[in-house]
Amino acid sequence: MKTILIIEDDPDIVRLLTHYLQKEGYRIRAESSGLDGLRAVREAAPTAVILDVMLPGMDGYEVCRRLRGEDRTAALPILMLTAKGDEAEKIVGLELGADDYVTKPFSPKEVVARVKALVRRSTSEAPTGHLSYGSLTLDGDRHEVTVDGRPVELTAKEFGLLEYLLRHRGRLATRDALLNSVWGYDADVTTRTVDVHIRRLREKIPLLATAILTVKPYGYKLQDEAAVP
Repeated sequence: MKTILIIEDDPDIVRLLTHYLQKEGYRIRAESSGLDGLRAVREAAPTAVILDVMLPGMDGYEVCRRLRGEDRTAALPILMLTAKGDEAEKIVGLELGADDYVTKPFSPKEVVARVKALVRRSTSEAPTGHLSYGSLTLDGDRHEVTVDGRPVELTAKEFGLLEYLLRHRGRLATRDALLNSVWGYDADVTTRTVDVHIRRLREKIPLLATAILTVKPYGYKLQDEAAVP
């Protein structure tokens, strides 16, 4: 049975999410502080984590940063819960490596749908083989990316996004297509996740800063290699 760890200090939210997730067949573990949540992950890595930003002691940002910094949990699916309308919270969480976010107050059914999508993608991803783009090489078997032979650290979703763009170079990749293929979300999900992850790829791999074109208002396109200076 797949386990979802909820790190949230509001007991009402924990009870609500537990009820809906258990109906979908998940085992639930809940912790009310960042430190306890981090300890729980290290004791027995869950299938996915629902992580609140505002936690006593160690906040959700620090928990996310530490999880992404450890090899064992670098690819662990993380869904962050953020305050309604606080765009800064969402962006910071995504930049630290969270896979997506949901704002409070939220629909528990939406949270369940997003968790199921993240779990499905994380458990079904297969090796992608070798892909290259100029001085960039993506090794799907080793889950490694190098530029000029030097390793580049990417989160699981950044890696999946890059792999999709490499396989579809020269073609428009709409936000809906990226959400469906990389995150497993249906087209009616609205989120800035794709935009933030594209920005992170451009920052981490400078050659992509000009190679990934923004095609407003639809999505993005990775130029053919011949078009890259």
